[in-house]
Amino acid sequence: MNEQELTSELSRHVSKEEIVALTRELVAIPSHWETPGQEKAVVHALENFFKQQKMDYELQLVEGDRNNIIARVPGKGKGRSLALNGHLDTVPPYDMTVEPFGAFMEDGKVYGRGTNDMKGPVAAMIYTLLAFKRSGLQLEGDLYFTGVLAEETTSDGSEALIESGFEVDGALVGEPSNREYAIGHRGLEWLEFEITGKTAHGGIPEAGVNAIGKAAKFITRVEETIIPRLKELQHPYMGPSVMNFGLINGGQQPSTVADRCIIQLDRRYTPQEKLADVLKEYQDIIDDLALEDPDFKAVMRRMESNLMKKYDHVPMETPPDDPLVEDVKSALQYITKEPPRLTTRRGWTDAAILNFYGNIATVVYGPGNISRSHSPDEYITVDELFEGFLVYALVAAKYCGLAS
Repeated sequence: MNEQELTSELSRHVSKEEIVALTRELVAIPSHWETPGQEKAVVHALENFFKQQKMDYELQLVEGDRNNIIARVPGKGKGRSLALNGHLDTVPPYDMTVEPFGAFMEDGKVYGRGTNDMKGPVAAMIYTLLAFKRSGLQLEGDLYFTGVLAEETTSDGSEALIESGFEVDGALVGEPSNREYAIGHRGLEWLEFEITGKTAHGGIPEAGVNAIGKAAKFITRVEETIIPRLKELQHPYMGPSVMNFGLINGGQQPSTVADRCIIQLDRRYTPQEKLADVLKEYQDIIDDLALEDPDFKAVMRRMESNLMKKYDHVPMETPPDDPLVEDVKSALQYITKEPPRLTTRRGWTDAAILNFYGNIATVVYGPGNISRSHSPDEYITVDELFEGFLVYALVAAKYCGLAS
């Protein structure tokens, strides 16, 4: 069966309207971290959906009464297994200019929080499994959907998935990608530095130690020594290592010498670096400044809000000649009629957990556009949803193999 015959046959069993309907149902259920129960209501909705569709599924305990949900279309056991991985949480609505949970449609677009990131891609993934189930076209390898929790915060869903011993040969992580695909992205670390000084009246500043001034020394040293070196750490699949000073907060009011200053930064690192080395380069600056200036006192902390229970936010890297990469490129070429585009500009995703800790060949691809993620008017188009479904289905057929 060639590509045209396969996609035509699978399209007969899944409609655009069905994928849109599931997207809208999921978007209408708040599942951000400020929601009581977080993703529980979405998982419950998917349970009901899988029961109605008579699909094999299981709940996987993450913590307390929070569960991942995993569905499977079994293969004949002779091909590679593939997981379509999607997170069920979103960021909060904040200052959205559209009704965040209204899931309304206009001009071929579905609007609302999570339409693009990533309840729309999740719906396309689920209907990929359903297309094979309904059509009777059997794969040689198993095809999974893994609906995981908390990707936007601590990634404890994908962490629990890998800790459970879940094993597949390949995985597609459905972050919206604007017809591009990623085989690598940088690791992520959030660091906080607390610089302490000594308070005094602003009229006699020499009686105190100004923590803001000491923080300025630290920032200058980082800009002089670390940032220039990062530009040299280029990686072909994820770009250079980078860092950003994201927050600084110090002092109480103008007439008081600041006795405390907090700096927070975002550090993205490539596989050419180890996390221990990343941490050491900042600690070395602290130690050097303390030797040069007895009044310089600083402590570095890894920010708790960015820590997982067990894993680190490591880089993700899949070899470009891996069979899954070749199949994604081939599917994109056929469905979009455009040359497949590799992106090196992905933010951190759960793909790193599957790839690094699970030893699973992983590619990031999903319908939608990353520029709309977390946006005030977040949306995904109906055409993007159906295109994503077709790409997923074609990748599954190529990678897992069609049974004869």
